[in-house]
Amino acid sequence: MSEQAEAFLNIVANRRSMRAFKPDPVPRAVIEAVMGGAQQAPSNCNTQPWFVHVVTGDMLEQLRATLPTQFAAGEMALDFPYDGQYDGVYKERQYASATALYDALGISRDEKAARNNWFMRNFTFFDAPAVAFFTLPSQFGLREACDLGMYAQTVMLGLVAHGLGSCPQTSLGFMANVIRPALGLGDHEKLMFGLSFGYPTETPVNQVQTERAALHDVVTFHE
Repeated sequence: MSEQAEAFLNIVANRRSMRAFKPDPVPRAVIEAVMGGAQQAPSNCNTQPWFVHVVTGDMLEQLRATLPTQFAAGEMALDFPYDGQYDGVYKERQYASATALYDALGISRDEKAARNNWFMRNFTFFDAPAVAFFTLPSQFGLREACDLGMYAQTVMLGLVAHGLGSCPQTSLGFMANVIRPALGLGDHEKLMFGLSFGYPTETPVNQVQTERAALHDVVTFHE
């Protein structure tokens, strides 16, 4: 294996959802380098159907203060539906992921309040010093969402390459009705999800490793 291939696989292996961050700000130049590199991500016909809104500083603290209260009050709405149903092996993977997380936190299955309190940390961005909100142009849908996903993955790998960690959060898309006006987003774009990021701390929750399916379970070779 070449050094380049080994370096790439190391970056991929070290990308996982981080949920505890140092307060240290991420330099603007680093963020621009990551986002600039991600512009090389592929998209259908090179349409590049994505916008990113990076929030730090006072604006981030305002959202950190208001989102938990508004979510708890039921004031939520999504720009895109969240109606997928997991069953079979997909539900098994979902449960295994939750089990790994709460085991690392020392929270048992019957501690409902503790689990809810932890979930609510999504809306304070796990104390991250920065968050990126990913949006699609409003006229686009499923196919372009795939392009956005490839772009976002490139961003996450770029963050790892710069010694940073991140946590992609579908939950932040639940608060589109709050986030979009707070950021002054126009009708031409819709919020898909958010990504909290920063320098991760050395805590058990950041060491959680979720299992991946075996290669033969997902790849079929046709000759």
